[in-house]
Amino acid sequence: MALPRRTLLRGLATAAAVAPFTSLLPSPAAAQAETAPLRQMRGMWIASVANINWPSRPGLSPDEQRAEFRAWLDVAVERRLNSIFVQIRPTADAFWPSPYEPWSQYLTGTQGKDPGYDPLGFAVEETHRRGLAFHAWFNPYRVSMQDDLTKLHPDHPGRRHPEWIVSYGGKLYYNPGLPEVRAFVQDAMMDAVVRYDLDGVHFDDYFYPVNTTAFDDSEAYAKYGGGFPDLASWRRNNVDLLVSEMQQRVLAAKPEVAWGISPSGIWRNKSSDPLGSDTNGSQSYDNLHADTRGWVKKGWLDYIAPQLYWHIGLPIADYAKLVPWWADVAAGTGVQLWIGQAAYKVAAAGQPAEWFEPGELSSHLTLNKDYPEIGGDIFYNAADVREDRIGSISRVVADHYPRPALPPLLPRLARGRQPHMPVITHARETRRGVELGLRATGNEAPRLFAVYRVTSGGFDHTTARDLVALVPGERFTTWTDEGAERGAVYHVTAVDAANRQSRPSPGRRLR
Repeated sequence: MALPRRTLLRGLATAAAVAPFTSLLPSPAAAQAETAPLRQMRGMWIASVANINWPSRPGLSPDEQRAEFRAWLDVAVERRLNSIFVQIRPTADAFWPSPYEPWSQYLTGTQGKDPGYDPLGFAVEETHRRGLAFHAWFNPYRVSMQDDLTKLHPDHPGRRHPEWIVSYGGKLYYNPGLPEVRAFVQDAMMDAVVRYDLDGVHFDDYFYPVNTTAFDDSEAYAKYGGGFPDLASWRRNNVDLLVSEMQQRVLAAKPEVAWGISPSGIWRNKSSDPLGSDTNGSQSYDNLHADTRGWVKKGWLDYIAPQLYWHIGLPIADYAKLVPWWADVAAGTGVQLWIGQAAYKVAAAGQPAEWFEPGELSSHLTLNKDYPEIGGDIFYNAADVREDRIGSISRVVADHYPRPALPPLLPRLARGRQPHMPVITHARETRRGVELGLRATGNEAPRLFAVYRVTSGGFDHTTARDLVALVPGERFTTWTDEGAERGAVYHVTAVDAANRQSRPSPGRRLR
C-alpha cells in the first residue's frame, strides 16, 4: 500500500538522483514535530536467507539484483527510516568475495558461484548515497539450512573441517564449543568489517539452536568443559566469549562502527529468576545459552535490540511489561536500547485480533516514549514495511516520524572530533521552492548535511524542531525546500559517519 500524497517525500537532492530524508508534517503533526527526537533509530531488517527479501530469488542477474536493492532503499526512504540491517552472511557463506567462505547460494542458486559483482560493496555504497546507515547482519554459527555435509561447496570450511560441524534439526551448525571455530567465524566476519565502510556489525538471535543433548557437542564438552558445573554453563561461556571477543575486535579495527545484537525478547522469566521479566515464554538464557542481560550489564555491546514480537496485553509475554524490564536493564550501562518490532505479524494469518488493529505497532512506539532509555526501533522485515498491511506502517510514520531523525550517536563516540562546519553558498527561489547550495569545508565530504529551517523563535540544532532534511553528503550539493516559507532562515550542519554533528552554519535567508 502506497503512502498517501501528503506523506510523500517533498525534498529533492538536485545534484544527485537520490532522495534525502525530509520533513512531512501530517496533521496534527505540528505538536509532534516540537517533541520529535533529533536522534532515533529507525531501521528495518533486509533478510537474505532463503531469499526472504533480497535477492528475491537465486539466479537473478547483477542488474536485477541491484535494481531490487535500490527498491528496498526506496522503501526505507519513503517510510522515513534512517538505517537498514542487511543479512550478508546468512549460512556461513558470503555476499562479498570472502577469502574464508564461499559465495552465498542465495545470490546465484549455487554455493561458491561468483555473482559477477560485489553485492556488499554495491549495497554499502548505494545505501550511503541515499543518506542511510548500513548495518551488516551476520549469523555466526549457522552453516546450512539442510543437513547433508556433501551438499556444501567442496572448498567450504565445513567440508575441510567436518569435525567443526554439528548436525541438528535438519540443519548444519559450526560447533560453538571449539576455540578454533570461534576464532574462524570471527575472522570470516571481520574480513567484511575491515574491507567495507560499514556503519554497524549486527548479530540476530541465533546462537546455540536449543537446550538439548540432541545437539551433540559432547566431545567438545569433554575436552573443554572442565571447571564448569554443567553443560549449560559451559555453552553460555562459549557464547559469552564470542560476544566479548567480537566487541574487542570491532573496536580495534573500526572504533566508529556500532556493535550490537538483536536477541529474542525474553532473557529469563521471573519464575526462573527473580531478576527476570514477568513473562512465561522461551528464555534465551536457558534455551539459546545467550546471557543477553549479562552482556548489557557487562558493557559488551554498543546496543541491544531485543525482539519484542508480542502485542500489548499478551499474557505470556506482554509488550507493555517487557519494555520497562529492558529499559531497567539498559539504564546506566551506556548500552543503547532499540526495540525489534514485529511488522510481520500485522494482519497475518493465525495471529490474534490485536495484530489486526492498524494502531498496534504505533501504540508500541507511543509506550516507548515513557522510557528514555529507548532510542528507537527496527522493523522485521523489509517486505512487511513495504506492504504496509492495513496501514499499520503508515500509521507509525504519521504518528511518530513527523520529521527526519539522525541515527543514534554512541556514547563512547560523543566526545570525538566534530566534523567541520559547512556553509550555505546560496538560497534562491525556483519554481519548486527554495534551492540551497550546501558546501563542505573540511578535507572530506560529510556523511550527511542536516538542514534546518527557522521560521520563529530561537534556533537550536540539538533538537529536531527545525530539522527539515537530511541530505546525502558530498563536497557540494544542492537541495530544494518545497515547503519553504517567506522569511525563513536556513542553517546547515555536517554529520560524519559516526553521526557526530558539526556546529551550525551561519543563517541564510531567502530575500
